[in-house]
Amino acid sequence: MHVIVTGGSSGIGLAIAKLYAARGDRVSLLARHPGRLEEARAEIASLQGVDDALIRICSVDVASAAETARTVELCEASFGPCDILIASAGIVEPQAFDAMPVSVFDEQIAINFLGTANAVRAVYKGMKRRRSGRIMMISSGAALIGIFGYTAYCASKSALAGFAEALSTEAAATGVYVSICFPPDTLTPQYRREISLRPREAEMLMGAVKPWSAEAVAARIVRGLDRGQAKIHFGLSLTALAYFGPLIKPLLKWWLSRKTRKIFGQDAYPGLADTAEQGFDRDK
Repeated sequence: MHVIVTGGSSGIGLAIAKLYAARGDRVSLLARHPGRLEEARAEIASLQGVDDALIRICSVDVASAAETARTVELCEASFGPCDILIASAGIVEPQAFDAMPVSVFDEQIAINFLGTANAVRAVYKGMKRRRSGRIMMISSGAALIGIFGYTAYCASKSALAGFAEALSTEAAATGVYVSICFPPDTLTPQYRREISLRPREAEMLMGAVKPWSAEAVAARIVRGLDRGQAKIHFGLSLTALAYFGPLIKPLLKWWLSRKTRKIFGQDAYPGLADTAEQGFDRDK
């Protein structure tokens, strides 16, 4: 089996690649940085029983549709048609919307959403033709609720949910299975950098939940793929948000507004309480 992993040089993508490589599958790792890809390949090859000849690395910017298509074509020429695509490439740069440079906002949309679509496009026609294949899109728990300082990230990851749902409808009769998962905070190199930039307002919501290890997230994703799950959630709070969001989020927004006012002072957020209460009333 040939597994292609975008964002495969670190974090969740690398952890998933290790699991498939340990099974003896052919694994293609796609990411932007050649040095990190080399390190990832060496890390996978060091695992017991893994044949390093079955690991391929390719430097690519998934934000470019043409570059992604060419890279996937090269991977398939070496290892055969893609059986499983793990679309894991993503970035996060938390910052308040009015302070965020346009380039930073656009890059998150381009990589997180368009990069996933580009990777899917590169394998989808072949999968349809063969009437076989699995696609897993790595979204985020941030797709389930708006978070202070995460406008671009929440937008890009929420867009994946709509994309996956629509594509799964199109693919239903083709033998291609489309899945999506919503991981929590995960201990990755990117997470460590994100924490240093995370606004205090976001930390009030997100800091209450202990982050998962990349290995635990990867194991649940692979297990879900093996079982043919269309959606994979992590932990009680995110699962509750996924299924009962319309009921939970107005209450959560009200609680956050009150806590924010107490910590930072009402003058820092004029009108915040009124906005939250109006939103709560509307959703009753």
